[in-house]
Order: sequence, then structure tokens, then C-alpha cells
Amino acid sequence: MGSPDDALTRRLVDLSRSLRQHGIAVGPSESADAAAACAALGVSDRGRLRAGIAAAMLRREGDREIFDQLFDIYFPAGVGDRQTVGEVTAATGGAEVRAAAEQLRDDLATALATADERELDRLAARAVAELGALANDSTMGGYSASQTLDRLAPQTAIAAALQRARDGADTPAGSGEGGGGSGSGSGGADGTGSPWRAEELSDRFDRDEIRSRVAAFRRRVEREATRRNIEARGTERISRYGVRDPLERKDFLLTGREEAVELQSAIRPLARKLAARLSAKQRRHSRGAVDVRRTLRRAMSTGGVPIRPAYKYRHRSRADIVLLCDMSGSVSGFSRFTMLLLQALSTQFRRVRFFGFVNICDDITDLVVGAEMGEDIRTRVAEQATIARWHGSSDYGSALEDFVDRWLGAVGPRSTVLVLGDARTNGSDPKVAALRTITEHARQVVWLNPERSSAWDTGDSVASRYGEVVDMHECRNVEQLRQFVSRSLPV
Repeated sequence: MGSPDDALTRRLVDLSRSLRQHGIAVGPSESADAAAACAALGVSDRGRLRAGIAAAMLRREGDREIFDQLFDIYFPAGVGDRQTVGEVTAATGGAEVRAAAEQLRDDLATALATADERELDRLAARAVAELGALANDSTMGGYSASQTLDRLAPQTAIAAALQRARDGADTPAGSGEGGGGSGSGSGGADGTGSPWRAEELSDRFDRDEIRSRVAAFRRRVEREATRRNIEARGTERISRYGVRDPLERKDFLLTGREEAVELQSAIRPLARKLAARLSAKQRRHSRGAVDVRRTLRRAMSTGGVPIRPAYKYRHRSRADIVLLCDMSGSVSGFSRFTMLLLQALSTQFRRVRFFGFVNICDDITDLVVGAEMGEDIRTRVAEQATIARWHGSSDYGSALEDFVDRWLGAVGPRSTVLVLGDARTNGSDPKVAALRTITEHARQVVWLNPERSSAWDTGDSVASRYGEVVDMHECRNVEQLRQFVSRSLPV
């Protein structure tokens, strides 16, 4: 039997390997630093150990989400059933599930009101055991955090928890005086609870605090489900397939409704960062060679030493951006996020025009520019623009040919054309000659493809045929889109 140090070393090595599999650069030096941190911090305090290993292994704050998930896999809180939970039987029938969920919500409201951390841990384990067990035999006794949270709906306990905090005069920290301002009037005439009163400012702080506790409880449920699934399915399998990618690496084509809302909220801060980078890039490009005469004149004030060289500045006109956006099916989500980003960055370019298509093109610039930031414009485009004829399937050849016939005047020698789509023509003629005509009129034509490059040329994809004419880039997530805009987009 190996020593505890050997077991800890194996866990660190496995954690490092799994981090690399998920795209986080962790080398031997980071692993050695993590081992030194473990020796210095000890393993008695799990939170402190987590922070120490993260500080040693990670270089980017954006990698912390993946690290936390993998840490819970390789350094679980424990194994087996929790003794504090007691005997728990998984709920099966619909009535049994509803009864168990109702009882758990009642207990959860009390724990949220009193901020009882140990009770919240116990309830998370109990909720997973009662509501999260998967019934399918193929799941090998696994548990689902999403099923647990869907059945429990912990957000519905917020109002009850807030009321109990007021009635018990147990106000969340930092929320002001007595139960959100309930004061001496917290009881009704019959002593059954607080009467109705107008909402005060402190109530909002109380509610936000309860909501943050609910969010922390959801994370407890996810960690507990992961811990139980490791025992059922093995560490290696869970670390490979059971880890969620961070939002910036989530595939556009696999984005759900909730993740789409989060992506929309991330567009504005991302646009601000990219705008600053593009402005700096434009300043660098506008600086020309050293102006010798002005440099020597400046050097007279420093004894002839050219400490501050002067440069010749050349005028650079801003580029035009023309977007050809596939608005069909799931690809429209990728086009929408790209349009929102370019809409927010429109001040960095001389002009930005948007064209949508399914099998014919239409100018949707006014619809995009007139939309609110973050608004889903797909419904408005479908109602007010003509982007399909005869059928609703994408036909890139027909769309490109229609753009050349009707809208080629929008492309000039200063234009950069971005084609957004998966290059799947549904078996129709790709009409590469139309794309070549666009490249002859534009300064640059780039194709952004939301599919993995390994999927190009499979099925009805003609990515390589278009790639012979224009540069085609894989652009599956926000991170790749950010890299393309900051590095490759002209200004």
C-alpha cells in the first residue's frame, strides 16, 4: 500500500493531465509548484488546498471554472453515503417526487434564512439522493444535478426564506436593521407573521443575499452529483465527459437558451475590450518611419541624444465591413452573436453592412442597427426581410450568386467581406465562381465556419472548395471569435 504522499502525487499528476485535455496549459513546473503548495498548506482545509493548487497551476482567471470542476473530481469531499443524511430512498413516482421536493423546499427555506452552511450541505446531498437518481439501467446508478434542480426548483424557496428571515429577526449580513426593516411591526395582530408593508431598500439587499445563497446551493448540488457519479462511472470518464466548458469556449452550435442569454450579456464587455485593442492596433499601424529632421530637433533639448524619436504618420482610412450571414437553422445563432459583436464595434470601422441569407440575400443593416443591444433579431429578419425563396433550406451557391447580381455594389476596394456559415449546401451547386467574383472586388474575403475543421467536407459540406478561394477559419465559440477580431480584422 502506497504512502499518502504517493497518493497525493498521483492525484496532482492526474489533475494536471486532465487540465491539459481541456485546453489548459499545465506543465511539470506548475505540477511541482502545486506539490510544494500542498506540502506547505496541508490537506486538512479543503478550501485552502483548492486555492493553493489553483494559484500554482493556473495562469488565466478564465480557467478557474474548469479547474474547480476537475478539483472536485480528483479531490472529492468524501466517498460513499453521507452519514449526516441518514437513510434516504430515491423518489420514483410522480406523487412521491412532488412530496419529496416540497419537503426539501420547506427545509431549504429555513436553512437559507438562517445561513446554516452545514444544513445546506446536508440538504444538497439529500436532494441528490432523493431526486437525482437516474432510472435508466444504462446510467449505471448515476445521478443528475440538472434533474435534481429541475425537480426541486430551489429558486422558489427565496420568498419563503426571506419571510422566515424577517419573522425570526435573522437578517442576512449587510442588509441593514432587523429583518429588512420589519422592526417592531414584524408580527401581525394574531401573531401569525409579518403583515404586508411597502418594500424598503434593505429588502432588496436581503433578497439579493438569499439569491446568492441559492446559487451557492445549486453549486453544492452539482458537486454532490459529481461525487456520486465518480463512484458509479469512474474518475477518468467523468473528468473527460462530465466537465462543462466555460461560456467563452461553448460551441455556438451547441448553445442552449440559458447559455444564449449569458452570451448576449457577455457581448458588451467583450466589445469594449476589443474596441480598445482595435484602437491601439490602428494607432500602431498609422505610425510610419522615423522622421529624422523632427527627431534631431527634439534631441537639441537633451544634448543631442535622441531620447524621444519622432515618427511620420500616414493617414489610414478605416475599413468597410460587409457581413454575409447564414440565417438558417442552428447556424443563425452563430450569425446573431457575430452580428451583435460587430454592431457594438461599428464605431471602429468606416461602415458596417449586414446581409442575411438562406438561399437569397437581403440587406438587413437597418434591422440590426435599429435593434437593442442583445436583442434577438431573428424573428424580425424572418418577418421583414426576404432571405428565402421556394424553400427554407440553405443554398450557398444561390445566395452568393444573388448577392453578386443585386448587392455587389456594397463591396469596394476598402471592404472586408465576412461570410458566416457552415458551408453546407444541402447538395446544391456551390457556385464557387460567384464567391471568386466577390473576392475580385473586395480588399479581403474571410469565411468564418462554426463547425470543427474535422467536420469540414463531411456530408454536404463543401468547405474546402470555398477554402480554395478565400481564407476559411474555424470559429466555434466566443474565444475563437475574439481572437479573430483582435488579430485578423483590419482597422
